[in-house]
Amino acid sequence: MSEKEPRKPAISGEDEDEVIVRTVGKNATRPRKGQDDSGVPSEAPILPIRNMVIFPGTVVPLAIGREKSRRLISDVLPSERVIITVSQKDPDVDDPAPCDLYDVGTAVMILKVLSLEEGSQSIIVHGLTRIRITEWLAEKPYLHGRIEVLHDKLERTKETDALVMNARNLGRRVIELSPNLPDEAIVVLNNIDQPGALSDFLASNLQLEIGSRQKFLNELNVNERLRMVGVELHRQLEVLEISDRIQNQVKANIGKSQREYFLQEQLKAIQEELGQVDDKTAEINELKETISRARMPEVVLKEATRELNRLERLPTASPEYNVIRTYLELMCELPWQVSTEDKLDVTRARKVLNRDHYDLDKVKRRILEYLAVRKLSPQSRGPILCFVGPPGVGKTSLGQSIARAMGRKFIRMSLGGMRDEAELRGHRRTYIGAMPGRIIQEIRKSGVNNPVFMLDELDKVGADFRGDPTSALLEVLDPAQNSTFQDHYLNVPFDLSKVMFIATANYMAPVPPALQDRMEVIELPGYTRLDKLQIARKYLVPRQLKENGLNRSQAKWTSQAISKIIDDYTREAGVRNLERQIGAVCRALAAMIAEGKARCRTITPRFVTKMLGPRQFESELAARTSTPGVATGLAYTPSGGEIIFVEAAGYPGRGRLTLTGQIGDVMKESAQAAMSLLKSRFGRYGLDPERIARTDIHIHVPAGAVPKDGPSAGVAIYTALVSLLTGKAVRHDVAMTGEITLRGLVLPIGGIKEKSLAAQRAGIRKIVLPWRNRKDLLDVPADAKKAMEFVFAKKVDDVLKVALDGRI
Repeated sequence: MSEKEPRKPAISGEDEDEVIVRTVGKNATRPRKGQDDSGVPSEAPILPIRNMVIFPGTVVPLAIGREKSRRLISDVLPSERVIITVSQKDPDVDDPAPCDLYDVGTAVMILKVLSLEEGSQSIIVHGLTRIRITEWLAEKPYLHGRIEVLHDKLERTKETDALVMNARNLGRRVIELSPNLPDEAIVVLNNIDQPGALSDFLASNLQLEIGSRQKFLNELNVNERLRMVGVELHRQLEVLEISDRIQNQVKANIGKSQREYFLQEQLKAIQEELGQVDDKTAEINELKETISRARMPEVVLKEATRELNRLERLPTASPEYNVIRTYLELMCELPWQVSTEDKLDVTRARKVLNRDHYDLDKVKRRILEYLAVRKLSPQSRGPILCFVGPPGVGKTSLGQSIARAMGRKFIRMSLGGMRDEAELRGHRRTYIGAMPGRIIQEIRKSGVNNPVFMLDELDKVGADFRGDPTSALLEVLDPAQNSTFQDHYLNVPFDLSKVMFIATANYMAPVPPALQDRMEVIELPGYTRLDKLQIARKYLVPRQLKENGLNRSQAKWTSQAISKIIDDYTREAGVRNLERQIGAVCRALAAMIAEGKARCRTITPRFVTKMLGPRQFESELAARTSTPGVATGLAYTPSGGEIIFVEAAGYPGRGRLTLTGQIGDVMKESAQAAMSLLKSRFGRYGLDPERIARTDIHIHVPAGAVPKDGPSAGVAIYTALVSLLTGKAVRHDVAMTGEITLRGLVLPIGGIKEKSLAAQRAGIRKIVLPWRNRKDLLDVPADAKKAMEFVFAKKVDDVLKVALDGRI
């Protein structure tokens, strides 16, 4: 395209810089008819603008909203791009006449037209030069007038340079302190060389009224305009510096949270005036209503109100806000006054206990006594019960039956492996992620303040550097103290006196004495063979049939089949493994019925053997005790009673004693005491001391992987040594237990009932017990007394008469 045939610039779609360069270049080289050398026509349409004064050299967006203004733009474009803008004296006039406009305005070039929503327009213009309207030519369809271009008057002197430097420095400082001006304005300021352009740039960025801005536009003398700009910049700079100093003082005096609180309060007041409620206010009001409904005690209500007042003063962005809100929500959810009504019908409770559990008469009687006392004295504080017994005897299910009999909710919390005291008492709220202890959490979940709360596996609690959880239980399980139990998270007392706590343990030795003293220990011994048979028929078989999708017509269990499982496939104090084996047979039968191989089956011992495989337990008493040096003892473990074999062997040596079988220190001392007692009685048994002095003796207790300890194996060790050295075998159907002394006395031991049941399961016919344990025979079940003979010994000689059949 040649320069003689220039292309007309488009209205939109072109780059602004490109349009400016082309237009200025065209106007500078080939002015049109009726134009001066600046490119401004002598007659031009006039666009009234309000609330704004456009200075030469500035790029400004203008919203076109009036009908006359839209007509002007559509008529001018695209042939012409230069129009005249003049400011209104009164911005409220919608259709200004010439008398409503200033005489001096600015010729501008339209850079771009933007079409907005709803048919409105916006144009971007570039100020070219000052103009004066010398004559108004028309008012319709839009204003039109004769134009005179005004030129700046400048005589460049040292004063001009000083005014430029002063204006530049003041403008730079104003831009730095003004929050509304971008930092890029300093770069533009530093690159303006012409004094007139500098004064126009600074005047366009001053915060002035329209009349004051018009005075800057009217002034053609550049030096005077620079003085006016300097005065105004100095005034604004003083205001900005004072504002900056005040702001720095405020920042030094109040922190971020205080400023936010002040602004939040202002916002709250404004919203109240407008009838609006913010989320925080609604949340605070909701908490107030919830606290009023929670029926908290006076002490707790006072603390909750204090925390609520703190919450109102905190901004929602504060980390402590959520901590306090969570704390108050928990306080409102706790059942401070919510209780279930006890069903204190003793007859009904007896039926529930008998329906759920077989035997356990002593335990049931104690529970019914507790209910009777509560019925006669509702305000009494009953003792804390602790069920102690081997696994599988029904300790946990007994707690569920108690809750059902009393009409209370049941909570079970396992203490096994717990090592951190904070799990029970909670963490203080100063810690991140703090929460209440398990006791308060479980009570909150239950929704009542008087549930039956079972603390399971009390003997499995550990202790380390984080504390001893059993120490925290001292307060919980004390009826005289737990009415004011304080969780570290709550930090207010919570009444636990209405809760019925029941603890369970397999063994009481690991439980601290102080904790044992706070509880009433009720022992649940293992079951006899007859007990297991009845429990299996009444409870285990129906439950396993239901769980495996069978009914009684499809699987008919015989008593012989159940006895087969009890004798040959289980050996335990409880019935957990018995139920597991019954379930295995039921599943096998269910698979056969599902495959169509059977429709129903009578479960016989032969079918049990087919489904479960070879028998897992068989009597080895006769095989083990058929040779001299082997005696049968009785032991008491957390899993119930067990029989143990004590084996002794002699070989040439120097009279040394070796002990193996992972036995503890107490058991080792019993073996040394038995050996010393035997040496003191060599003459009584006809033994040669010199031969014994040349013989090493090895005592071993089989099942070496199982730790064993305690003094009750003393008589069994002594009997095994006498049997070895005299060459006379111990009767295979005799078991013994008791502690010995160096004088040959047999001292009493514990766990008589459990040991007796273990002996019965193993096929023992005669048990030798210490004389002082005669009173404990009352706890032994009647069928065990019928199946076995109990012999009581005062001295070791009484034991030997029974074990060796009087052959010494």
